[in-house]
Amino acid sequence: MFCYQCQETANGTGCTIVGVCGKKDDLANMQDLLIYTMKGVAIVNTLAREIGLHNTKADDFIVNGLFMTITNANWDKNEFFNRVREGLNLREEIKAVIEKAGHPLQNTSDFVTWYGETNDQLEIKSASQEVSILATKDEDIRSLRELVTYGLKGLAAYLQHAGELNYKDDELYAFMQKALVLIRDDQVSMEELINLSMECGKYGVQAMELLDTANTSTYGHPEMTKVNIGVRQNPGILISGHDLKDMEELLKQTEGTGVDVYTHSEMLSANYYPAFKKYDHFVGNYGNAWWEQTREFESFNGPILMTTNCIVPPKASYKGRMYTTGATAVEGVTYIEKKKDGTKDFSIIIEHAKQCEPPIEIEKGEIIGGFAHNQVAQVADQVVDAVKNGDIKRFFVMAGCDGRHKSRTYYKEFAEELPKDTIILTAGCAKYRYNKLELGDINGIPRVLDAGQCNDSYSLVMTALKLKDAFGLESVNDLPLSYNIAWYEQKAVIVFLSLLYLGVKNIHVGPTLPAFLSPNVTNFLIENFGVGGITNTKADIDMFMYATAN
Repeated sequence: MFCYQCQETANGTGCTIVGVCGKKDDLANMQDLLIYTMKGVAIVNTLAREIGLHNTKADDFIVNGLFMTITNANWDKNEFFNRVREGLNLREEIKAVIEKAGHPLQNTSDFVTWYGETNDQLEIKSASQEVSILATKDEDIRSLRELVTYGLKGLAAYLQHAGELNYKDDELYAFMQKALVLIRDDQVSMEELINLSMECGKYGVQAMELLDTANTSTYGHPEMTKVNIGVRQNPGILISGHDLKDMEELLKQTEGTGVDVYTHSEMLSANYYPAFKKYDHFVGNYGNAWWEQTREFESFNGPILMTTNCIVPPKASYKGRMYTTGATAVEGVTYIEKKKDGTKDFSIIIEHAKQCEPPIEIEKGEIIGGFAHNQVAQVADQVVDAVKNGDIKRFFVMAGCDGRHKSRTYYKEFAEELPKDTIILTAGCAKYRYNKLELGDINGIPRVLDAGQCNDSYSLVMTALKLKDAFGLESVNDLPLSYNIAWYEQKAVIVFLSLLYLGVKNIHVGPTLPAFLSPNVTNFLIENFGVGGITNTKADIDMFMYATAN
């Protein structure tokens, strides 16, 4: 195996024996094989699209397949066997349609010709050098290919959520398949791959906008909300991940059952949507960021529904209470299938919950969130006045992911040490480092404005654009706004590329820069976009507050 797609990769260079996440080499290899298979499907379906015969099953296959390979999403190797075989059969089906239409396939590469039927054949192929990331010998080309691949994985996650709410965009599917075709082509130059990375950012913005529209049209615009973090004395179900459609169906099916529902980690933002507030058995949020789940899931006592990635391999003590759905799976954990009508039946989880003790309380109080772009727009005048009066000196975008490394205490300390006349704009689970701190407010405006999930970084972009217009500025880079973003996995990559596409400069990324960025690619990002890392809180605050201001 070779994997360096997450921030915690071994020695900051790459996992080669076992993943820091817990992924074994055989699972890592099968994930690489699925990517390889999707490239073959993309080649033939892109040709089919050009002649008006593209297969929509390929769109869904590629979106779901990319999502399955995101860090901490799917741990069941059998699912990858099944998905690879599905992809090979789908590729052959599309090839037959093309040839029947009188368009002989010119591409005879291994991507579109190899075929495996048995698990043994797939295992052998998955362990071959040609399937590995390291098959690309040129370090810079490999770096850019992986940058695009990880951007596509994040893009796929957002498209899957939007698709669950029946919001789709064929232009986005076409781009994803075009990109998969280009990144396997040895004739594509470094310059072309850089342009493809920026194009990926363009479609990242489009995908986040699509998902924002899907969520707000279906559930209303997020509102400023005080979220309970304590517990009640009823049995409960804990729902984690990002999929709001699953949240909706769970709330509907648990109504009147005597079972309470709590959110965990990235699902916290469900508390902000008006459509969910009508449910009296929706209690609030339990716990913190994804990596603390091994402790928090034990104390919850009830069943846990994982709707998306961010699964830590479960302990035996609660594995029997875990359920997965969507692109996620864990070997030995019950999976909730989607029915033919598009709904899911969570009755098995509800009946399980009724047999469990109530959650053990691990904290009390409330946290405030719900500051998506529509909510911020309603207080924009107040914010602008505070800036003009000197009450607010600078905004800090501290969106992104949390993780296990001790170095991430930096973000808690950074938030604590920021001057009291600054505002933090956040989205994603990085906020758990500081969203429960007593940081106060400025003229009634909380100093931490949480927009929601990682995909709600779109809201932060919209907020920046609204502020730019309110101040009559030429560019968002002219705002008193700094970017100090934490990253962990591939959805952070698509957000990063989206910001670059929008022309945002001087983004600082930590705790470390991605291992998949070669020195030359890193230098390109530094020279053209001012991308940087982090050092220590005092030096970085001085740099952001004073050097940037000057």
